[in-house]
Amino acid sequence: MHKTFLNQMPTLIKKVFFGGLIFCIALLSQSCKKEVQKKPFSLDEKYYSEKTQLYLPNDLEATLWAESPQFFNPTNMDVDAKGRIWVTEALNYRLFRNDPGKFKHHEEGDRVVILEDKDGDGVAESSKVFVQDKDLTAPLGISVIGDKVIVSSGPSVIIYTDSDGDDKPDNKEVFLTGFGGFDHDHGLHAMMAGPDGKYYFNAGNAGPHIVTDKSGWTLRSGSLYNGGSPHMIDNEPGMVSDDGKMWVGGIAMRINPDGTGLKVLGHNFRNSYELALDSYGNMWQNDNDDDGNKGVRVSWLMEGGNMGYFNTDGSRKWQADRRPGQTTAMAHWHQEDPGVIPFGDNTGSGSPTGITFYESDLLGEKYQGTLFASEAGRNVILAYKPEPTGAGFALNRHNLITSLKEEEVEDAKSRATDADKTKWFRPSDVVVGTDGAIYVADWYDGMVGGHRMIDSTGYGRIYRITPKGKNLPKPTIDLSTTQGQIAALKNPAVNVRNAGFALLAKQGSQAVEEVKAVLKDKNPYHQARAIWLLSNMGSEGIQAVENQLEADNPDLRLTAFRALRQVKTDILPYASKLSSDPSAAVRREVAVAMRDMPMNEVKAILIELASHHDGEDRYYVEALGLAMEGKEEEIYTALNQELGAEPLDWNPGFEDLTWRLHPKQAISGLKDRAMSEQLSDAQRKKAVTALGFINDQKAVNAMQEIAATNIADVKDQALWWLRYRRNNDWNEFAIDIPELKANLSPEIQKEMLTFKSVIESKSSPEAEKIKAAKAMAKDKTGGMMLIGLAEKEGLSDKLKSEISSVIFQNPEQAIRVLAGDYFSNPAESSPLAVADITALKGDATKGKQVYLGKCATCHQIGEEGRNIGPNLSMIGAKLDQNGLLDAITNPSAGVAFGYEMWLITLKDGTVAYGFLQADGPIVVLEGLQNEVYNIQASDIASRKRFGTSIMPKPSDLKMNEADISNLTAYLVGLNSETN
Repeated sequence: MHKTFLNQMPTLIKKVFFGGLIFCIALLSQSCKKEVQKKPFSLDEKYYSEKTQLYLPNDLEATLWAESPQFFNPTNMDVDAKGRIWVTEALNYRLFRNDPGKFKHHEEGDRVVILEDKDGDGVAESSKVFVQDKDLTAPLGISVIGDKVIVSSGPSVIIYTDSDGDDKPDNKEVFLTGFGGFDHDHGLHAMMAGPDGKYYFNAGNAGPHIVTDKSGWTLRSGSLYNGGSPHMIDNEPGMVSDDGKMWVGGIAMRINPDGTGLKVLGHNFRNSYELALDSYGNMWQNDNDDDGNKGVRVSWLMEGGNMGYFNTDGSRKWQADRRPGQTTAMAHWHQEDPGVIPFGDNTGSGSPTGITFYESDLLGEKYQGTLFASEAGRNVILAYKPEPTGAGFALNRHNLITSLKEEEVEDAKSRATDADKTKWFRPSDVVVGTDGAIYVADWYDGMVGGHRMIDSTGYGRIYRITPKGKNLPKPTIDLSTTQGQIAALKNPAVNVRNAGFALLAKQGSQAVEEVKAVLKDKNPYHQARAIWLLSNMGSEGIQAVENQLEADNPDLRLTAFRALRQVKTDILPYASKLSSDPSAAVRREVAVAMRDMPMNEVKAILIELASHHDGEDRYYVEALGLAMEGKEEEIYTALNQELGAEPLDWNPGFEDLTWRLHPKQAISGLKDRAMSEQLSDAQRKKAVTALGFINDQKAVNAMQEIAATNIADVKDQALWWLRYRRNNDWNEFAIDIPELKANLSPEIQKEMLTFKSVIESKSSPEAEKIKAAKAMAKDKTGGMMLIGLAEKEGLSDKLKSEISSVIFQNPEQAIRVLAGDYFSNPAESSPLAVADITALKGDATKGKQVYLGKCATCHQIGEEGRNIGPNLSMIGAKLDQNGLLDAITNPSAGVAFGYEMWLITLKDGTVAYGFLQADGPIVVLEGLQNEVYNIQASDIASRKRFGTSIMPKPSDLKMNEADISNLTAYLVGLNSETN
């Protein structure tokens, strides 16, 4: 139809014409492109293997394939074309927290070890060291891609090249460097070859990550997170990369094999241990929560997606942003904020580790398309069969392999030190071998998390999982022939496929026909691999990929579009064609591809994509949000014209888009909806929330109007938003509410500053200094000032001695505890005998009374106690009796992340102390009485983070051995919601 004719059609006729046309096309498309029906996934009943001490489904069996001393402390694995397993070791694991005098370690650096089953009996009898390097300190990732061995060991990705195949490195190259997280669990993780031939990898939130690729492009990612390691002191939020974007926290990345083209694919994780890709190009990961918050997740990662751990610039923790009524998991991942991707499956508590996607049928047809995720904290390998649901996926969890009975998996311990070693099964990685078997690395320790170990020997093991009663022979891969390269491309081992991919791509047009034949393979994942490869094989190959845009299987249409994006400069014809595809996942991918494209080129496509939103698909609206990023105001005008209505008549799709985009021009409409009693509570709340994300004085004014209404639900919400936003995004706007002060008490601070000046004055008599110091030592604020002076060595030995006689009676518990690092406690008692405590039989009933009398001032259990320190409601699901005993008697051995005490001194000499919640233009501390201090960053003179826990030792609380035994008996029973 001629364009001029279309322009002359009346708007209403156009809508009716195109609506009918699209409806007819959709009907035809649905008949031609039916969704692939998949059988429901379920596991066979489990049995217990005496030989391996594992529980497995009845159709699988396990063998102990390798164990120490063939290797030690395995952190990650990969498989080469010979079917050998490569392992990175971490004997030198966090030696700042694990005494090298007590734990096995390597002075010459950590190692990469090669393991092989040469005789095919299902057990590895060969072990050799490929490399030992002082630059390897507890490396967390390895990939073997051709003759290159890629090791991730913060701050660098190191490539060792074995040119002559003698299993010794001939060259060492620092491929990328500048990542944070040296000797830290939240650092740099494994690379893998994607189906497109590029390398994919990730890093945790232990930044800053300031990394420049070979083309000179620089990534900058950070947050306010500084913790867990003495090496981590300079992370910061709000950094901008060379693409103009602000990437935050943990990040997923892609890079070309030559070191150019570094690109961020997702961000704002806490610490995703590893990235896994399927052959369609879908990215999968798991991510750890803050300890004890039952927020661990297994997720599908949308390209460019914000996964919601911090706020958008990384300056605030989730606790600072938690809204009234939000559950911990929803707040932990900012799930109710526009711009955040759904978290997937919330697995509860745990310590997620390696992850892989199984695409073969060699393990059994039912396992094809299964995501395997290691969960070290809960002693289990989880299995998912992701089900496409709208623009995202549903993830239904199954316990595949575990050392525990099924009903005990939820009660697994991240610390288990009793005689029962079943909870020492700590899967650190899971990979697929060239034979189709699953290989599971077991870190084997009584503890995971907190950068600590219990096992001093470094023992580790690897299990091989195969179909019961079926031999899986190791294939011989001949890469010298085209058919051998095709066989490699089809291999179950992820990085082995890349050898076939690279050699076939090098052949180009000469091998196109052979690769096109793979498009007819019965395995859809093989078909997808052929699509990626054909896009790299010249015009004939690209034509074959373009034909796949018409495939019946939406996964293949989606793959074809992804592949064409990487090789074609003009993707708009494809995007326009697919913008009305019947598959929401295909349309989602079109939306993601539009993210950085000019408005004048993509306007019609965006409107078409938006017209399909029903208001129910969170993945889809987030993809639309990414597509419209930076274009919100302009596109909203167009969307309002095409899809909008009067504010109270918005349909669910337009309402959801407005919430996601929250443009300034929607302020009036959002205010009307928030104040309308015709709408439901949920609709009004959504409007208020959208207003809370608009940084404009008019939004502030609208919120103040809402706060003045008589509609109780929105009135309270609006008041909360005004108080909350005053301390961050709206701090520059006029807000008519009482201003929160930073100082604890101006008059007391002033008095303490006078005493401090006496101490610091060289002319003050000694007696006056002592009098002033003792007065300060009795006061909360003065005591913290003295600790600050002691930290800077601003006190004489005489003064320190005099202060010691007073400061340990300070009314503030935290000051009494922290003072122990700087002053001698004259009343210091001998430590309690742990052996005497363990010999006692604790009484849980009496233990609860100990909790109420000694612990509830800081720790909450259910509705009892105060929320200052970590919540203990589920502590029994995390620590066993010995673990609890150690935490109680030695509290500073492992300070929980986020509970480090900070002392902030302002330029006028006043101080504030507490837990850091936000670090931006306004620094937010939460005090020990749950009070909030909002401090202008420009007013700060110095900051001090303490490594000592503010939890007092039992002797400080006048607790004896019986008290601790009883308390431990009570706490260890807190292992389910019903408790």
